[in-house]
Amino acid sequence: MLADERRQAILRAVEHRGAITVKELATEMGVSAVTLRQDVRELADRGLLTRVHGGARALAGSEPAPVPSQAQVQGQAQTQTQGQVAAAPGGAEHRTLGLVVPPGGYYYAEVIRGVQDAARARGVRVVLAVSGESLADHREQVRRLLAGGVDGLLLMLHPGLRPTEETERWLGGIEVPAVLVERRAGPGAGRLEQVASDHAYGAALAVRHLAGLGHDRVALVARAESPNTALLSAGCAEAVKSMGLVPGPEYRIPTTGDAAATDARFEEVVGAVAAGEFRAALVHNDIDAITLLGLLRARNLRVPEDLAMITYDDEVAELSEIPLTAVAPPKQAVGSWALELVLRRLADPAAPLAEVLLRPELRVRASCGAGGAARPS
Repeated sequence: MLADERRQAILRAVEHRGAITVKELATEMGVSAVTLRQDVRELADRGLLTRVHGGARALAGSEPAPVPSQAQVQGQAQTQTQGQVAAAPGGAEHRTLGLVVPPGGYYYAEVIRGVQDAARARGVRVVLAVSGESLADHREQVRRLLAGGVDGLLLMLHPGLRPTEETERWLGGIEVPAVLVERRAGPGAGRLEQVASDHAYGAALAVRHLAGLGHDRVALVARAESPNTALLSAGCAEAVKSMGLVPGPEYRIPTTGDAAATDARFEEVVGAVAAGEFRAALVHNDIDAITLLGLLRARNLRVPEDLAMITYDDEVAELSEIPLTAVAPPKQAVGSWALELVLRRLADPAAPLAEVLLRPELRVRASCGAGGAARPS
């Protein structure tokens, strides 16, 4: 079936029924849902029907009009006078995007807020879906969003879902434009685009700041289960090597399973500080940094005198009893950039693929020993 024939059939169905769903019509016509979504989008952009989530409905108080052929569309474009601009095909005001996020965690709320603000400014509808921990859970959420007619996807994978070969194959096979948000994938993910904070840069920023305060050995205290821990470790190592510092110890804090293991690891950090093994640390995240601060105080160890501390997160760092110097990933900006990337891909499928890393900033407070008011760096 040719494109003009499909679109005439869509308009006839809308005229007869008042509204249609892409899923039902795809089954009736023997055409893929992806193709029909593109047709519905094109018809909506021409003002011939109203696009709704999962389908389309007739224009209020209007009669259906014949679908212009491709030749007629090209002719209309050629007769536009200089200085006039045609409505962009697939304009952002008609778009619906799916956003898949993991359950819980205040980190994700900031990214979601960035998506939400950008979508509101662009007139885009965003449908939120919460995934489970497994690849099967993620597949199911994406399947439901696609069946509902979303034009593109923003994917924040569960932290426990590692970028294995199987995961990357699935990501690379998604049939609509998709952007991986605050996660990184390899070449196996195909045409998947990516937006993330440059966590390695953020860690290096912290080490360089502490080195500038006279510390030549910086410890890393980070959550064992976080997908960002390896990036933080790499950033610390890069800064240590480039500045000729002494490599500091790394402590992985377990946050799942037995609480006794978590407590024991924190006590190991406190013991090393008491023994003078290091006097500066980067701690991921704010909650763990505040926990460590309390444990140090219980041992009569002071921040920043006995341990200059920088936290990685900056969600609640300023609320600590001793305000914490923090590396702040640009979470809201990550969300807004991700939405813009999807819209760019929808408007121009031939545009170069993008992998965007946004740099965190350092917000200096009392815990590192630098003194002075909070300031970005």
